[in-house]
This record gives sequence, structure tokens and C-alpha cells, in this order.
Amino acid sequence: MSSIPSIELPAELVPGDGRFGSGPSKVRTESLLELGVTGASFLGTSHRQPTVKAVVGAIRHGMEDLFSLPDNYEVVLGVGGATAFWASAAYGLIEKKSQHLDFGVFSGKFAKVVAGAPHLEEPEVIKAEIGSHPLPVPNPEVDLYALTHNETTTGVMMPIVRPEASGVVAVDATSAAGGMAVDPDQYDVYYFSPQKVFGAEGGLWIAFVSPAGVDRIEKLGASDRWTPGFLSLKLALDNSRKDQTTNTPALATLFLVKRQVEYMLEMGGLDWAVGRCDRSSEIVYSWAESAEYAYPFVSDPEKRSTNVATVNFVDEIDAGTVAAILRANGILDTGGYRALGQNQLRIAMFPNVEPSDLERLTKAIDYIVERM
Repeated sequence: MSSIPSIELPAELVPGDGRFGSGPSKVRTESLLELGVTGASFLGTSHRQPTVKAVVGAIRHGMEDLFSLPDNYEVVLGVGGATAFWASAAYGLIEKKSQHLDFGVFSGKFAKVVAGAPHLEEPEVIKAEIGSHPLPVPNPEVDLYALTHNETTTGVMMPIVRPEASGVVAVDATSAAGGMAVDPDQYDVYYFSPQKVFGAEGGLWIAFVSPAGVDRIEKLGASDRWTPGFLSLKLALDNSRKDQTTNTPALATLFLVKRQVEYMLEMGGLDWAVGRCDRSSEIVYSWAESAEYAYPFVSDPEKRSTNVATVNFVDEIDAGTVAAILRANGILDTGGYRALGQNQLRIAMFPNVEPSDLERLTKAIDYIVERM
């Protein structure tokens, strides 16, 4: 990409909000303004005091309502994001051996963490070509099945179905939670970071934990396995029950998550959010299928993510150049995940993204390609 053509979009093709990043994602301006209104009463205060604990409590109860969690499931919060959760799971969820479905960069990272843990057996890794996904295979030696609801790097989603085997089912839902339907009976731990659907910042993880998941956490937490306190799921569970986190959290992130959950409930809950993502994905994929120069990277419509779309371009059109021209016009973060090595754009379709802005985006891309 030696030089970027100077192409200015007409005003009618510029989205009202140009943030289409897959994480960090679009944060609602209304939530930011409400955070500012808190003034000196929230930011800069102790996370062990009622003001902040009330926000943590509101997040926990709001998630219970939004996801219709069974009464015996618990909402647990921890500091560090999903990457930290993988390390925590290696200490506090896996007894001996885990099985991982690897179909993208992020789904493969958890397996690499476990492979490097000296106290665990070599994990079983089932791979699929990028653009598709594998399925779990029951194995009596496996005590944890690691699934990924939505692979952010490839734009592939997979149904969450508990394998017909004993073992805890842990689901990475970082770019899925809040935008895709899921049955709590099909998992034991459903964990995610809030910088995707929940329009907040990184550095926090949230997990929905079934009784079987709680039992595993408490069993390993009471064992003689050494665990760093920062990564202890037992400490995270104990502190969450007190509406607090083990370590100091980013208070702004907590506030943004709380307001996003409230907003989604006000708009109609998970059904509304899933429906909005479905509508947005139809806009993007219909455009990609009809464009002469582009096509959906995921060939199987059933596996195409409704939250993150990956769209490949023909060789004659450089997607990186298109993304750079879009950025020059205030349309941000549409570039593909570089490690995949694909000539593609990656477009977030989270509930905060207006479907009308996605319509404008597709037309803006058409306009640019015609003039390149």
C-alpha cells in the first residue's frame, strides 16, 4: 500500500458515527455524558465503599435479568480481561486435561496458555480451517471443554451445545455475549470482556457460573495447587458475592457496563439486542454477496457471525487501502485482523452500531471502490 488515493466521501455517505471497531467498540455517547455527570461522587472514590459496590451489584443483577440466568447461577467479576481469565482457568477450572476448539487467533490462545502450564496435561486441540469451526468430541479424559461462541478474528460463530460427556463447559463469549442467544443449560462458565457488545473499556472480565462451575472453582481453590492471588477464581467468586472485585477495577469501565446493561434492558433485553445484530448482519452480508468485488469470507451462512462480519475483496482491490480511505473520512477500524493474512475488512455489528450507519458504510465502500 504505497500511496493512499485522496477520495472524499459526500456527506450523505458518511455514517452518523464512524466507529465500527470489533473491540474496543463503539461506546454510547450518552453513557459517557452520564459518567461525567457523576462528578466527584464516583471516579476517584474507593472501590470498597457503597458507591462503587452498588454499581458492581447492579451489573451482577442486571446480567442475571438480561441473560435470564437460572437462580443458582452466579455472576463473577475479575480484573484483567479474557486474557487474564485464561490464566485463571488454567489454575482454577482445569483439573488435569482440557479440550479446545481452535478456529482462529483467540480460540487458539487459550490452548497455548494451557499447553504452557506445567501442572496440567497436554491439552487436546481440535482445529478447523479459518472460516469454519470444529465441534467438541466427548473424551473421558477431559474435565474441561473450552468453546468459543464467536471467533472475533475470523467472523465465525458456533452454536453452544454441551457435549454428551462429563466435564465443565467453559465458553469464551467475548464478542458474542449480549448479541447472540445462548442457553445457560449448555455451559458452566460463560465469560467475556466488556469492550465489545457492552460498549465499555477492557481490563475486566465477567463470567456466568453454574453450580458445577462453582463446585470446580471451590474444589481447586481449596486444594494445595498454588495460585497467584490475582488469578484466583476462588477469590474472584468470594469478592463478587460481596459486590466487589479482588483487585482495584477501572471505575469508568464498571459504570459503562452498568449503563449498557440498563440500556439494553430498557430497549427490550437480549431479544432486542440479538434482533438488532441479526438485522445489521443481513445488511452487511447482503451487500457483500451482491458486490462484484467482494464476498463474505465465511462461506457457510449458518456459521457467519451476526456480531462481526469479515468481507473479502478480490485481488484487484486492496482492502487495506479501502480501510485507510475510510479512516481518512472519519470511518474507523474496519481493517481485517492482520494475523489472518486475508485481503478483507472486518466490521462490527454490535447492538450499539446503528443499522442505518451500516447501510451508509456499505454505500461508502462502493463509492470508494468505483474511484480507486
